[in-house]
Amino acid sequence: MTDAELVVRTRAGDPDAFGVLVSRYYDACWRFAYHMLGERADAEDVVQDSFLRAYLAISRYDERDQFRGWLFRILTNQCRNFLTSRGRRTKRFVQDDLAIQSAPAPPPGLAPGVEDAVLMRALAQLDPQQREALLLKYAEGLEYSEMSAMTGAGESALKMRVKRGSERLRALLAKSEERGA
Repeated sequence: MTDAELVVRTRAGDPDAFGVLVSRYYDACWRFAYHMLGERADAEDVVQDSFLRAYLAISRYDERDQFRGWLFRILTNQCRNFLTSRGRRTKRFVQDDLAIQSAPAPPPGLAPGVEDAVLMRALAQLDPQQREALLLKYAEGLEYSEMSAMTGAGESALKMRVKRGSERLRALLAKSEERGA
């Protein structure tokens, strides 16, 4: 069943239809939230809140949009709100070795061969807007037009965030490699 069909069924009162949408997008949403926020529990809370908000706002969903993009707009805003409400403009990173070992794998394609903990620490040091743009582009594989619709930022601004974020991430990873981290 397509996302559009599931939305129609959800609007008609079929709770199982929304459950399928949650199953379809949960992993991608959680991965994005975790890399934005740096804490499993925070990511879980934000993802659950995002799905709840999506369910409550499903009547306002415009079928011309892709459901995934609409959902990620909600998720992106919830991540931003969470960071703002906690006064964390820069992401914290886990320093507990046990927590680092149990952390999920980094998004594929960001930095092949880099240890998970090293990548997480490097991502933690990026400006939140750069981290958001990098994750949307490389971890979620979105086009700049989709990213623009989700974030409200212009495509040229997003391209610059991705470029600068990539440069900074490479420099941080190289520095980490030099230290033997």
